[in-house]
Amino acid sequence: MTETFNYVTANRFYVEIDSQISASFSECSGIGVTLKTQSIVEGGVNGQQRFFIDNPEFSNVILKRGITDSVDFWAWIKAVLTNTSKQRRNVSILLFNQAGETMQAWTLVGAIPVGWKADALQANAESVALEELTLAYEGLKIEKGGGSDPTKGEPRDHKTGYFMGDS
Repeated sequence: MTETFNYVTANRFYVEIDSQISASFSECSGIGVTLKTQSIVEGGVNGQQRFFIDNPEFSNVILKRGITDSVDFWAWIKAVLTNTSKQRRNVSILLFNQAGETMQAWTLVGAIPVGWKADALQANAESVALEELTLAYEGLKIEKGGGSDPTKGEPRDHKTGYFMGDS
């Protein structure tokens, strides 16, 4: 029996922040995790090495969209800068097929903005002005289908917004 795969194009996606589709983005990049390893040399064993797996390292995610009259992202960054509560949020990137069905969802657990910038403004430009939001996050959940925050109900410190991990 041969397994069939349903490949989808990368141009149909939405971003949910705390279970609400918050904006349309033209680009999303950087979703990923790397497991760092620590090599151990065992005395007398010359033909191989042992290694321990260290903590995972999640790469920053960069979201780009056209600048609008919304200042939601700046308000989120301002909350981080002023150290107000509930800074961390769950952000889900939902990938759809041509029929509009959710094929896969990547949830950035405990995401926090670590960067924001706007494109260069030029008097002779004809393109849309873009803003870029960079997010760091505490964990990653990947689901087939999915969406609407699969981490709902997990323990969370409501003062800081930190997620306490799997229950």
